[in-house]
Amino acid sequence: MTFFFFLPNILLSGFMFPYRGMPLWAQAIGEALPLTHFLRIVRGITLKGNGFADMQIDVLALALFMIAAMALALFRFRETLD
Repeated sequence: MTFFFFLPNILLSGFMFPYRGMPLWAQAIGEALPLTHFLRIVRGITLKGNGFADMQIDVLALALFMIAAMALALFRFRETLD
């Protein structure tokens, strides 16, 4: 099952192929993946020396992913306790 989760993340995040070279539909899917935003942050810091102001959109996207995952985990955890 992890194969079907990680393969699209690796292929559509810009890790293996240039993000801007992908078709628009693949870029739209890639925007919905947390790995895309993480890679932009890491590349911005290591290659360009970006500060927080340059990465605000990607940090916000990762924060939203984190909040959604935590809310889902909390909901599932409460269901198992009842």
